[in-house]
Amino acid sequence: MSSGNVKKFMFVNRKAPYGTIYALESLEVVLITAAFDQDVSLAFLDDGVYQLKKGQQTKGIEIKNFSPTYRALEGYDIEKLYVEKESLEARGLTEEDLLVDVTVLGRAEMGELMDQQDAVLSF
Repeated sequence: MSSGNVKKFMFVNRKAPYGTIYALESLEVVLITAAFDQDVSLAFLDDGVYQLKKGQQTKGIEIKNFSPTYRALEGYDIEKLYVEKESLEARGLTEEDLLVDVTVLGRAEMGELMDQQDAVLSF
């Protein structure tokens, strides 16, 4: 595939990891997109920041804990993970609470980054 065909895709995750299918569906679409050698990045805003929280326990809700999958993203050359600073702070979380390395951006910076993408898909 020539580099002229590479598009910049940003997947915006705004929902808590469990209770809806959005988080898991987003992860599946991200992996599919990366398989086609596209420029993939993920942004976590609002309750989406909980998708990256360490120590998720899902036994009580009888749903598979898929959070370890985020650690595997690097193996798919998906290394651009962004978290909105205001979303983290509003939920009492810090970068140390997250299970993967991320770039923390303020709301304005996040908006600028979104403007640079060819496609922004929100989940």
